[in-house]
Amino acid sequence: MIETRVIPVTPFEQNCTLLWCTASRQAVVVDPGGDLPRIQAAIDAAGVTVERILITHGHIDHAGGAAQLARTLNVPIEGPQEEDAFWLAGMPEQSEMFGFSGVEAFTPTRWLHDGDTVSVGQETLQVLHTPGHTPGHVVFFHPGARLALVGDVLFVGSIGRTDFPRGDYDDLINSIRTKLFPLGDDVRFISGHGPDSTFGRERLHNPYVGEG
Repeated sequence: MIETRVIPVTPFEQNCTLLWCTASRQAVVVDPGGDLPRIQAAIDAAGVTVERILITHGHIDHAGGAAQLARTLNVPIEGPQEEDAFWLAGMPEQSEMFGFSGVEAFTPTRWLHDGDTVSVGQETLQVLHTPGHTPGHVVFFHPGARLALVGDVLFVGSIGRTDFPRGDYDDLINSIRTKLFPLGDDVRFISGHGPDSTFGRERLHNPYVGEG
């Protein structure tokens, strides 16, 4: 089984997620955008050992603290898909634009691709490539828990922005309708910002992609 703890970080209130295997107490940190002492406190409170950092996409509020946290914990960074390499390389420019400090450019230990898997202790997350918000955006899905970590692809009643460099509205809608919704209406998802929801609720009621 898995457990999660959402840790809002950065002035953008980004949902960094600590996810762990309850049997092994091995964990991953998904999208450590900043506020690393807050993330470390959550790790300590949960009593888990982080074995890797996962990144959904290369925007600073999701990845700005990854390099420093990886060095502190001595763990690899996995994700996103390599089409987001230009975002990761541009971390210093993003930091100047948004007033973040201590942000470093980095290359992940492992780029992720559609169909890859990532281990968390005895558990396994599936990787889906979901371009649109950014070209290299990925989503992490745990079939057993019926849980998806969707970054900035989908929100309660909304969708990710596509007005950033290499964003694409049609790609985003296609990612939601052909990659996420087929996983099942019962799947709960944690967004990069705001409350969680289910794919079923959004499929019926979301004005951007809903069928209701």
